[in-house]
Amino acid sequence: MKLRLLVIIAVLGVLALPDGAQAAVGGRALVLLERPSGGAVAAARVEARAVIATHRLRRAGPMVPEVGVVPVRRARGETLAELRTRLATDPRVVAVEPEYRHRPRFVPSDPAMTQPDPNAGGQPFQWYLHRQGFPAAWDLSRGTGALVGVIDSGIDSTHPELGGKIALVRDLDGTTRGTGDEVGHGTHVGGLACGAGDNGAGVVGAGFDCRLILEKSDLTSSSVIAALVDSARSGAGVINMSFGGGRLSAGERRALNYALRRDVVLIAAAADSPIPEQGHPAKDLQPTGTAHKLDVGRGLVVTAADMSGKRASFAGRGSQISIAAFGDTGPGSGAPGLFSTFPANVTQIESGASNPPAPPCPVCRTTFNGDNRYGYLSGTSMAAPQVAGAVALVRSANPKLGRRSVVRLMKETASRSGGWSTELGWGIVNAHGAVQRALELAQDTVAPNTARRGPRSRRATRRFVLRWRGRDTAPAGVRPAGVESYAVYVKRGRRWALLETTTANRVRYRGKRGQRYSFQVRAKDRAGNQEPATGRPDFLVRVRR
Repeated sequence: MKLRLLVIIAVLGVLALPDGAQAAVGGRALVLLERPSGGAVAAARVEARAVIATHRLRRAGPMVPEVGVVPVRRARGETLAELRTRLATDPRVVAVEPEYRHRPRFVPSDPAMTQPDPNAGGQPFQWYLHRQGFPAAWDLSRGTGALVGVIDSGIDSTHPELGGKIALVRDLDGTTRGTGDEVGHGTHVGGLACGAGDNGAGVVGAGFDCRLILEKSDLTSSSVIAALVDSARSGAGVINMSFGGGRLSAGERRALNYALRRDVVLIAAAADSPIPEQGHPAKDLQPTGTAHKLDVGRGLVVTAADMSGKRASFAGRGSQISIAAFGDTGPGSGAPGLFSTFPANVTQIESGASNPPAPPCPVCRTTFNGDNRYGYLSGTSMAAPQVAGAVALVRSANPKLGRRSVVRLMKETASRSGGWSTELGWGIVNAHGAVQRALELAQDTVAPNTARRGPRSRRATRRFVLRWRGRDTAPAGVRPAGVESYAVYVKRGRRWALLETTTANRVRYRGKRGQRYSFQVRAKDRAGNQEPATGRPDFLVRVRR
């Protein structure tokens, strides 16, 4: 009974809405008195009654003398400003504020969000979304317009949770025909990322209204290269790669860079072994020894946590781990993984014919409300698409944010204790915290600026260094986002050409003898504001002969 009560509280907990989204209760206000000191609650209650009597106020709810709050009804036709003026001369009154009405946190109609799973101790089938703050995040952003690229084994496009969520699907698998999912992995991952929300059936994806660009791949280098380029070119704001290992070809590195240049947030699953070496492409996004640095990394490497909030026993760990998400239920649970969509056809995961070979999984498929197109799978592969879904919510909430800012805020808002660790990186993804931070950054509308260090015009040897300072400000009452990066331009003919984008405050350049060069530096902050271009160079350099 106690467990059932906890589940109900988790699902229907009444929480605050974002600023400006709460509904004011008409004709009511909260009068704030001095908070009682030393536990003098009785005296505070007497004082509250005296204030009500003195000003002929009508109580609108229970007085709370412990914190000095008295809810009142305004007189007929009286505005809040007039009430404040009326009480301003009373030294017992500290403030008068409007009263708001909260509403229950949004929980979609998908039964897997509320229906208890007997295999998971009676928690909802999609307990993992509740635990990572997704219902609260959906109050702020539904992921509308976000495209999530998924490079995987295909997808069952006839699935009711997925058919309407596919923006594009392409077959880049040379070993099969069509875009269907013979393995089962891609359909499960797709549902975790962007399963249809609030449709009264099945599951909901972490990214709610996001849509999928599904690249069916046999995971050969050429297929992955084509998938990365195609997803980025087709408008994906985030690409999920629930695969890894082996060596990275130079061609794959070019494809990763192609996506990064198009401002795509890249997500890679960590190893499904408790080792510090996560393989490629993970270590290319978060190189060895860098994960503890908040601003270092070209994407996010995701390890798996279990229901206890600790790293899953099978999951990668170490200095290449950026962040974590739930990817397993853990020891003692009857559920063999996370619950999500599964293809209608018999899969290689069930038969054991997957590549690489694995034992058959007869308990992976399950029937949910009469439909057997659902299943349980565990792994870092299941953790990664939830982070991709959270990124979709963030990018939909604040489209101005660049990939570097998104990567940083996903780390800094993760649920953790004591900062970064080798077990969970910066912590378990906190979708609500991430979206909330994205919306806070949207309030910073002031562009940063740069200031040259050294003279504007100078003579130099063939190899020289340009140095500058960056400064970011924000509107009054808003925390500055901070400088994210600098775009350095060199003038070629009559046009400014991008030379380099860097997070450093300097850049090295090799010129030709006797040539003159003009450079301009433009800062970008983490809120997405770009320093405007000017026709005037920041640096004029003549290379000595």
